[in-house]
Amino acid sequence: MPYDHHDAEPVVLPTARAAGCPFDPAAGLDRLREERPLRRMAYPDGHVGWLATGHAECRAILADPRFSSRYELMHHPLPGAPEGPLPPAPPGDMTGMDAPEHTRYRRLLMGRFTVRRMRLLTERVEEITADRLDALAARGPGADLVPVFAQPVPALLICELLGVPYADRETFQRQALTLMSAQAAPEEREAAMTGLMEYMHGLVLAKRAEPTDDLLSDLVRDSGLDDRELSGLGAFLLAAGLDTTANMLAHGTFALLSDPEQAAAVRAEPELAAGAVEELMRYLTVAHTTVRSALEDVEVGGQLVRAGESVTLALDAANRDPRRFDDPDSLDVRRAATGHLGFGHGVHQCLGQQLARVELTVALPALLRRFPTLRLALAPEDVPLRTDMNIYGVHSLPVTWDED
Repeated sequence: MPYDHHDAEPVVLPTARAAGCPFDPAAGLDRLREERPLRRMAYPDGHVGWLATGHAECRAILADPRFSSRYELMHHPLPGAPEGPLPPAPPGDMTGMDAPEHTRYRRLLMGRFTVRRMRLLTERVEEITADRLDALAARGPGADLVPVFAQPVPALLICELLGVPYADRETFQRQALTLMSAQAAPEEREAAMTGLMEYMHGLVLAKRAEPTDDLLSDLVRDSGLDDRELSGLGAFLLAAGLDTTANMLAHGTFALLSDPEQAAAVRAEPELAAGAVEELMRYLTVAHTTVRSALEDVEVGGQLVRAGESVTLALDAANRDPRRFDDPDSLDVRRAATGHLGFGHGVHQCLGQQLARVELTVALPALLRRFPTLRLALAPEDVPLRTDMNIYGVHSLPVTWDED
């Protein structure tokens, strides 16, 4: 029989960060994980569900089809969320769908994001990276790494892959950032989604009239999706390809510059690059939480999650679980960090993870080699953190170096 903690006092999701280290999970999550890696949690709307902080518990829930990703079934864990049920996922938003809808979209895309296909892009990623490093050098010491390097590298690539004009980036980046904001009002988010969908619909019509050699044209021609689905799927892929990798580039640089020994290893030993990316994904976990809701009674970790209850998965805490990783609060680019949940797990595991790996594996070492004396241009405690966004990172990262 599972041990039922329904009578235990529910906790509130910790969100305040501990002073001193901008890379650690919210203060108190480690204590909650050690006490009970799956425990009762009070949600802002009054729902009493669960908080999962253990690696094994999070991994099990992510892999279990009895837990739903549908937005309209979940309770939001963060204060300030819209009151009442969330609306269903719009067409193309794979994150908020279950099978068979999710399966239908994913099958259309899986073959286009394989390891082999993404590795074929390595040379192009190297070209883009070199160009942006030239731009950073031209700005000179004191330049902000985020708009000059971290944002353009993934943005240029996802635009080329989809067939989206990079010249339009100010429009769609602003809308994507609004959708990623944890503090945007519902009407702001709705306006951003409408604007992004309208922009993509215009592109879909253009691709239908004059197809080009890109993913969106392929989908228009071969997928069987209607224009609304194509617009939604294009918007989803564009937003996903812009923000997460950009934050990993900037936040990963911040972490490496905060630990010169680790940065020196990545700079000097090219063979460490791929493993260093996995370790940074584990250590930083820029997508802190995700939510699932039980479709039926499910036993997890010896406890009973009842049908209709939401579970918030603290992936950042799970990736620091000492039951899974030795010395988990240390950044160690020589660690074998396989099994981390930085890209998620199960059927919703990040579709673009292989693309992100190529981008990060090329760009981070290239940055460190191009600027051997690279360092922060301000005190670490003054770096503005993205505590107001659903994807964690930094809003800006001024850097400096010694010029020859």
